Amino acid sequence: MMQWILPIVFLLAGLLAGVIGERFLFKKLRVFVSNTKIPGSEIIFSALHRMTFIWFALAGFSAAILSAPIKPDIANLLQKSITVIVLYSVTLVLARLSAGFVNVFTHRTEGVSASLLSNIAKVAVIVLGSLILLQTVGVEITPIVTTLGISGLAVGLALKDTLENLFSGFYLIISKQVRTGDYVKLADNHEGYVIDISWRNTTIRELSNNVIIVPNSKLASAIFINYHLPVKEITLTLNVGVDYESDLEHVEKVTVQVAKEVMQEIAPELIANEPYIRFHKFGDFSIDFTLYMRVNEFFDQRIGRHLFIKKLHKRYQEEGIKIPFPARELYIPENSAKIER
Repeated sequence: MMQWILPIVFLLAGLLAGVIGERFLFKKLRVFVSNTKIPGSEIIFSALHRMTFIWFALAGFSAAILSAPIKPDIANLLQKSITVIVLYSVTLVLARLSAGFVNVFTHRTEGVSASLLSNIAKVAVIVLGSLILLQTVGVEITPIVTTLGISGLAVGLALKDTLENLFSGFYLIISKQVRTGDYVKLADNHEGYVIDISWRNTTIRELSNNVIIVPNSKLASAIFINYHLPVKEITLTLNVGVDYESDLEHVEKVTVQVAKEVMQEIAPELIANEPYIRFHKFGDFSIDFTLYMRVNEFFDQRIGRHLFIKKLHKRYQEEGIKIPFPARELYIPENSAKIER
């Protein structure tokens, strides 16, 4: 019985070290590194989540096996099992790291990350790590790879729709016709921000916060408007009419000044693109013109239109410029013939 004391001590020490390392040291180090704002630190610590406990526990278990009075063949089997678990845990860490850094890269280049790329990166690392693991423990992987290649054809035929959506998702991302973060309007008048492109669907969030799920193959062949291509900046247009008695030069000057004030509030970086108006119609009740003003993106049209109408109405009142409303004047000649009874 005394010969089992040391293995039990190693085992308990590994478990205790794992608990202390995971719950105290790992958390404190994570908080410290997060405060220093080291690039990629959050991804690394997320990838190592729970691994501290597993690795300390496996180290204690390995030491217990080496010091335990057990048969060599059983000890070799247990050591090989520990090696498999360690290699698989390292594979999981690398898969998490690859998915995390792919997300960061796509977020920096496109604005929002697409889960399709991160999931593909994670699966690729797991598959490669699994093959290396099998090779390490003595399993011949060449027949496995050959079998997977042959069976891939049958799986591809059975999962035709799924693979079509998968490759359509790749096409959408590579062609950059649709990127996560873009504002799109579909042919059926559904519109919103693209928040994710997964292996099967593209998720679009409407301004009302509802979610539209579109299969990738449908979106790849659909007619839609992408308001963020070629650039996010968009021209806000607003139709206005003024009274026929108005001084049009004065109207143009005041209107452009108000538009500049609005741009200074919502899009100061675009102020070099000065707003302008174009008169285009002698209406029934007013001389009509259209204002053209640049805003940062499609959604900013709402706040831009809101501010412009408020400020323009107030400024027109101060300047004595009238915005006419529909009216009819009836003229009756004074010497018109009386209707005979």
